[in-house]
Amino acid sequence: MSLSMHQASAPVFIQGLNSLVVVLDKGAAHIEAKSLDHAALLQARLFPDMFPFIRQVQIATDFAKGGMARLAGVEVPAWEDTDASFADLKARVERTIAYVGEFTAAQVDGSEARDITLVRRGETSHVAGQAYLLQQVLPNFYFHRTTAYAILRHNGVELGKRDFIAAV
Repeated sequence: MSLSMHQASAPVFIQGLNSLVVVLDKGAAHIEAKSLDHAALLQARLFPDMFPFIRQVQIATDFAKGGMARLAGVEVPAWEDTDASFADLKARVERTIAYVGEFTAAQVDGSEARDITLVRRGETSHVAGQAYLLQQVLPNFYFHRTTAYAILRHNGVELGKRDFIAAV
C-alpha cells in the first residue's frame, strides 16, 4: 500500500498543529505561574538573527495552510499577522487545524506532479507537488514548529518530547 499525498500532508499537519496548541497552552500557563511579561516571551529568539517566537508560530501555520491549498490547487488564504498574545496564536493554530481538516483526499491525492508556482522575493519558480511537499513544506513546517518549541523550552517552559509529538 502506498502513501497518498493527503496522508502525507493533512494528518501530519494536524498532529503537529495540535502539539503546537499544547506548547502554547504550557507557555501561557508558565507566564501566568511565574508572573512574567507576555510580550518578552512572544518576542524571544534563540539567536538575534532568528525570528521571534510569535513569528515562528505564524510561519508554521502559513506552511500548513499554504501547502494544503497549493496541493489542492486552490487560492492560499491571506491571514494578517496581527497576533499579539498566546491566545491569538492559539486561535490562529486552531483556525489552521480547521482549515487543513477541510481538505479531502480527493482534493489532494494525485497532486504529486501538479505544477506549484511559488513567488519569493519577486522570483517565480515552479516545482512538482510531491517535491514541494516533501522538500519544502514539511521541512519548513517542522523547522518553525521545532524552533517555537525550543524558544519556550530555552526560556524555562517545562516541555518534553510528548508535548512536541502530542500523539493522537
